[in-house]
Amino acid sequence: MDTLPVPALHHEDHIWVVERDGLASRARIAAASGPYRSAVVPAIAEYVPTLPADLAADAEEATAALSRFDSYARSVLGADSPTLGPMSSILLRTESTSSSQIENLTVGARQLALAEVDQSTSGNAQLVVANVRAMEAALRLADQLDERAVLTMQAELMRAQPGWAEHAGRYRDRLVWVGTSTLTPRGASYVAPQPEQVPAAMADLMRFVRRDDLPVLVQAAISHAQFETIHPFADGNGRTGRALVHALLRAKGVMRWTTAPVSAGLLKNTGGYFDALTTYRAGNGRPIVEQFSDASRFAASSGAELIDDLAAQLSDARRRLAGLRPQAVAWRVVPHLVAHPVVNANLLTTTLGLNQMAAQRALAQLTDAGVLEERTGKQRNRIWQHPGIIEVLDVYGQRLRRT
Repeated sequence: MDTLPVPALHHEDHIWVVERDGLASRARIAAASGPYRSAVVPAIAEYVPTLPADLAADAEEATAALSRFDSYARSVLGADSPTLGPMSSILLRTESTSSSQIENLTVGARQLALAEVDQSTSGNAQLVVANVRAMEAALRLADQLDERAVLTMQAELMRAQPGWAEHAGRYRDRLVWVGTSTLTPRGASYVAPQPEQVPAAMADLMRFVRRDDLPVLVQAAISHAQFETIHPFADGNGRTGRALVHALLRAKGVMRWTTAPVSAGLLKNTGGYFDALTTYRAGNGRPIVEQFSDASRFAASSGAELIDDLAAQLSDARRRLAGLRPQAVAWRVVPHLVAHPVVNANLLTTTLGLNQMAAQRALAQLTDAGVLEERTGKQRNRIWQHPGIIEVLDVYGQRLRRT
């Protein structure tokens, strides 16, 4: 099978010195100190991929699948449908959840929805919501893909991570590595470039990202692998790097209306995904392009099923409200239940511009019709949920984890 040659890493030698902190033994400090090698990332701004025919066809087919999915979502929901925006939001949340799960941040649909109304007790849910904000920033900034956009994505991600505020929206000023020891890079599976090399490497990468003479999915895969190789941040590199992929897909016109759950496809085979990043660093880009092609096809197929299942829940809600007068405020709430399967009165006032009385009336109408369930039993700080939508989202997530 033909490879896809990419510029391979070089390495440079350094000496690591562990300072005494009173916690590590002298023997451990001695073992942790000594020579190590860090990566020197090659420039790719002018890189021209020589694609094997079968890989080019595979990537083209996967790109077409993403475009068809985007068009399908629009056709099912309608360009002017009030459901299109909320459906796009839940697809973005689904993608953010999958991207977070790759980093072992797992959260259920209900906890994530509770976090959106500031009612979750799950720390992971807060981190996934931050990932949603990073994805939103990526799509918002797709038309101006530069270093500032990437820094904004990472800043959105890190704001919810306790103790990391000083690193939000800033390139790292320390060495980072992938390994089991927090004390030393010696023995790590990968040691990223020295921090002073990061700005030039990122400037080079963003020149590559802005090119318009490359197959889009190949460009996205190579850009992502290069980003992860640079590892420009003290934390949040994986999630920010996958957000960058969606910004690129939006900027190049592949995904114009919705967000495809590409990370859900990568989550199906995280071992293959991480191996492909390692192979890229050795000078072969074929596996990472194959990973993104497979993930894109899965995203298109499973995303269409998810849209159908969620649309069925909305159809059932409308059936239950059939006896309600057309002017009833509950009808305005229904499309937004996709993006917000857990709601309270405050959410309806901010999302739909309702006053408190109208919001409470809508919640009562939806509860009486069996669309929503009130779950707190309280008189104050009450929340309602749509159990069918939560189940659809949880089943989708469980299917990924089983795979």
